[in-house]
Amino acid sequence: MKGFKEFLLRGNVIDLAVAVVIGAAFTAIVTVIVSALINPLIGAVFNASSLDNALVLQIPTTGKDPAELKFGAVLGAIINFVIVAAVVYFALVLPVSHLKKVAFERVKKNEEQTPQDVPPTDVEVLLEIRDLLRSQNGAALPAGGGAHVAPSDAPEGPGIGGSTKL
Repeated sequence: MKGFKEFLLRGNVIDLAVAVVIGAAFTAIVTVIVSALINPLIGAVFNASSLDNALVLQIPTTGKDPAELKFGAVLGAIINFVIVAAVVYFALVLPVSHLKKVAFERVKKNEEQTPQDVPPTDVEVLLEIRDLLRSQNGAALPAGGGAHVAPSDAPEGPGIGGSTKL
């Protein structure tokens, strides 16, 4: 039961359900546009009540009724498909692609602008501490930033560098 619940609550299943509902809504809108606007216009051009009755080619058969090839119905289905594809592209795909591009550029720009987020190494921290201590003691840094103190410069005293006789 837990696995089934996880499956249902995954993002892909929810996205698919939303897509089906939106697709059904688009289909209803496009069907009304084709049947109420496009069919009458094309039907008027071909002197028919709708595309289903336009461009009909009758083929004689041996039976009572002739077979009919309804090119107008095919044309109506193609127009219906093109309208649905255009609505999906211009209302969903194009804006989402633009938003993804803007978000990607923003993330890329932030990555380029934040090299200071990398923590300093131990050596860099120690060098900063040394420089701060020297500046507090009033000693100037040697050329090249070296941290070496010559043994002759070291103060003498117990436990500091030289030996004292007791």
